[in-house]
Amino acid sequence: MTPYLKQIFIGKPKTTGKKDAERPMDREWRSGIFKECVTGQVWLGRTNLHGDGQADLKNHGGEEKAVFAYPSEHYVDWQDELQRTDMRPGAMGENFSISNQTEREVAIGDTYHIGEAVIQVCQPRQPCWKPARRFKMKELALHIQNSGRTGWYFRVLEEGFVQSDQPLTLVERPYPQWTIERCNQVMHVEKDNIQAARELASCEYLAGRWRVTLMNRVETGKSKDIRKRVYGPNDS
Repeated sequence: MTPYLKQIFIGKPKTTGKKDAERPMDREWRSGIFKECVTGQVWLGRTNLHGDGQADLKNHGGEEKAVFAYPSEHYVDWQDELQRTDMRPGAMGENFSISNQTEREVAIGDTYHIGEAVIQVCQPRQPCWKPARRFKMKELALHIQNSGRTGWYFRVLEEGFVQSDQPLTLVERPYPQWTIERCNQVMHVEKDNIQAARELASCEYLAGRWRVTLMNRVETGKSKDIRKRVYGPNDS
């Protein structure tokens, strides 16, 4: 079935929590993860959708994280596994809620027409501690990573207006072997597979930070410690 853009979510960073809270998960924090569904045409620029924003510009946003896409179908699994009715489209902080497409069907370098824009898949999402803080579930980021239901990022090759219910029309698929599912396996599961890391790092359309991380693994034989990313201040 043809994948399509089911919903668009945007939002500016906001601060929530309490400064002096005893529990780390209740303390004050700032994030752009809280997004609202919008209708009508939205301008998609090189670095984000108009009206969208990120709090941590070191680790979020920019041209290789211009649009975070997440399969809408995954929320059925999350609701069942976590027994959370508030796990619904938008909960992961995605910009594009996509239907008829998952990590198994999307590959690095896949290029699509969507509305007036042209977008290209460039990396899986590596979940940080903020979804865990949002839902008060310390292990959530690690659970997202281990499940493989991570979503992915698009870079924007041509700017333009987009809106919900538009199809994603495939223009080019140069690396069908490097699905988002396969990339996640190489990065997070097959940590001793140096050859796979080398081959994935050579994919020209893979985001630069992923390529650097993989080449460091090739050169040192060691994988990057993920604890700071998945637990962050939730582990204080």
